[in-house]
Amino acid sequence: MYTEYYGFTDHPFLMTPDARLFFPSTVHSRAHAHLVYGLAQREGFVIVTGEVGAGKTTLVERLCAELDPGTFAIARIMTTQVSGDDLLRLVASGFGVDAEGNKAAILSGIMETLRAGEMTGRRYLLIVDEAQGLPPVALEELRMLSNITENGRALMQVILLGQPQLRRTIASPDLDQLRQRVLASYHLGGLSAEETAAYVQHRMRAVGWNGTNPTWTAAALDMVHRYSGGIPRRINRLCSRVLLGGALEQTNELSAAMVEGTARELEEDLTGGPGVTRAPLPGPRPNLNPGLHAGLHDHAGMPGDPSGLSGLGGQIFGPQAYGGQAYGGQPYGGQGYPPQGYPQGPQPQALAELLHRIEALEGVTARRERVFNRLMDLFAASGVKHF
Repeated sequence: MYTEYYGFTDHPFLMTPDARLFFPSTVHSRAHAHLVYGLAQREGFVIVTGEVGAGKTTLVERLCAELDPGTFAIARIMTTQVSGDDLLRLVASGFGVDAEGNKAAILSGIMETLRAGEMTGRRYLLIVDEAQGLPPVALEELRMLSNITENGRALMQVILLGQPQLRRTIASPDLDQLRQRVLASYHLGGLSAEETAAYVQHRMRAVGWNGTNPTWTAAALDMVHRYSGGIPRRINRLCSRVLLGGALEQTNELSAAMVEGTARELEEDLTGGPGVTRAPLPGPRPNLNPGLHAGLHDHAGMPGDPSGLSGLGGQIFGPQAYGGQAYGGQPYGGQGYPPQGYPQGPQPQALAELLHRIEALEGVTARRERVFNRLMDLFAASGVKHF
């Protein structure tokens, strides 16, 4: 919907990796340099790690697009958790080798293929994505394959892509021999605030953005970075929803308020409700009325409280909640309400946080109502019946 409204030729923020929209950020350019360096050595392992959505797959797709298909035979494996023997079969299948039979037959077929390629100047590159799921025994199988040589040269190189836990796996004492064969390793971090803004504009220009419709305010792009952490996939998800909201509201200026409201909607969609930040508890207090105190915790102090009052640390009543005056005169033998040592009212920090969240929820509700009305108008204009 928003592609037509803003005149884009395609979706700028698809969730699937697209090498055509590759953005050469500082971290991605450095990671690319590590990959190129590793390939130039013609042996060993290159490791690239990063959080989910950091751009590892897009980076490697860009590298593969640059390699001469007449020179490189590339096998790509997406793994979760496979045994060493199953990984061997996947490698064989990736290079067009018969994966049937016992382990010895499969290994023989792989070695024969690699050596035949060496005679014709062909190089073999194995790329293993989601490698953090590989058990040590499977990684050891890869190391053994990388030991296959001819005339003193390795016949296959391996690129491992994975989440940060892959680095911890590689650091295991059992994989010391594999670590010795790692030529280059790089961790993809998030984009800076400046590069996040450049990334958003780069993706939109790639699909025909004219630079003015829509326009992102500087504060809006800062908010994109704040809520995405500079992780490309998170940026894509957030920006796509902001553009959809902008098209439905028929606006060509995307503001910080729109980004924040959309980010909160996404959080609510994924978690089932708005997150609640709890204020720190002032400390332990004597429980003078176990029954009432238990009731307070049942309704206000437990995780997942739908009322949203958990941010008050389980405190509902007290003089501070009523303009600083004792509630109901002087019950409890003239002690006032509540008695000394009983839970007091909301702390200023907690109350401010609660008010802020109420305002944010009101903003989200109002925005959703505008979007809903716009959708109903579109349905009516197109003759679609709705119920």
